[in-house]
Amino acid sequence: MPPTDRQLEPLLKRHAERVKAILNILVESAYFYRTDAEELFHFLRRHRKAFAQFFQDFYGWSLIMDAKCARVYKHRWHNAKITPSRRTVFEFTRRDHCIAFMLLLEFFENQLEEHAMTVDDADNLRFRFGDLLLYTTRRFQELFPKERSAYTAETIRSQVLRSVMPELEKYRFLEKVPPPKDGTFSADDVIYEALPALYHYNAHRLSQAVESEPEEPGTPEGDASDQSGEQAELPVTAAGEDKE
Repeated sequence: MPPTDRQLEPLLKRHAERVKAILNILVESAYFYRTDAEELFHFLRRHRKAFAQFFQDFYGWSLIMDAKCARVYKHRWHNAKITPSRRTVFEFTRRDHCIAFMLLLEFFENQLEEHAMTVDDADNLRFRFGDLLLYTTRRFQELFPKERSAYTAETIRSQVLRSVMPELEKYRFLEKVPPPKDGTFSADDVIYEALPALYHYNAHRLSQAVESEPEEPGTPEGDASDQSGEQAELPVTAAGEDKE
């Protein structure tokens, strides 16, 4: 009997529905948040070793988990016929969109430090869209000083973040907080909650890959779609790591 059976089979016999639900949740989406199903999340955490061994032995995947988020990490694709352009994964292909994601991680890490927050805190970090916009605009101008005039706040808002933010909501990196019913507020006052998946990404590693791309002077929207598969899918296939 292989080691995996010795660890997971007893759980399957005693808690079949829980085990099956957790296995399904882990492959249904990129991230399993504690708030998705708290009882199942705690069960997974208590029996993490058994589940991790199962995914390693049968799929060669890693189970990555912290206090708020769990995911299974696929190290490589086995079907060569499913080329990068055919993979249904979270990815940005334009250079500025990739950089904007990197800058969101920088902003996230800076805000955590400023507010003395960690993944173990009960609440997630929240921030104003206007603060992210100011940070992203300043950093783009620092990264591309020769094209500084092309990277205005309105350009970043309309040509970069307008495309990036919905994708981050779709793939559950960010969640828009419902606005108060009474009172008016501007687009810059919209509040976002940073979801736990952001702890699984490393801004420094992303910046190394992005900086290796050649600059396209005078083109704020350089396209990175002609890069190799790993580079184009950088946010999801090359950056995930266990922070524990």
